[in-house]
Amino acid sequence: MSDDILPRLAGGDPGAAEECMDRYGALVWSLARRHTRLAAEAEDAVQEVFLSLWKNADRFDPSKASEAAFITMIARRRLIDLHRRKERRPEGSTVESELERMPDFKSSVIEYRAEASLAARALRKLQPKEREAVILSVYQGMSHSEISSYLGLPLGTVKTHIRRGLKRVRETLAGDDLALQRAAK
Repeated sequence: MSDDILPRLAGGDPGAAEECMDRYGALVWSLARRHTRLAAEAEDAVQEVFLSLWKNADRFDPSKASEAAFITMIARRRLIDLHRRKERRPEGSTVESELERMPDFKSSVIEYRAEASLAARALRKLQPKEREAVILSVYQGMSHSEISSYLGLPLGTVKTHIRRGLKRVRETLAGDDLALQRAAK
């Protein structure tokens, strides 16, 4: 039996919405706080994310991604949409001037894929416990205390794993950036 909530949410299970918020509320909240300045904005964003999840729950495919990954994707898309709405076009701007300021989509996709590949490689270089702690913190949005409980490690050890892991990832990415700059010359 699957432990996924989204198929039940898509099927209209009355308890699934509350269970979804209980299970993934901290993840969505942490993403919202990273993308907003004020707690009130984050609260509004969380509501919009869960509304979007309710509307899109039928699109979840467990063969393509985990439930947490799907929810993260929906949350990030919604947060980007909210951010774009805030940055409405200023008065007097034209479509042409807006198009000139937009990055080339194809090159942006290539850049993002390259950056994701470099980040994944940097994560693979970490010690297993560091990698797990960093992934739980950054990608799952878990607090240090939640990670400590989840991994059965002391809180100080978790904080050290995350701090060292992130430092090593930054060092690896900085080294990759230097190598790319040298190759471009």
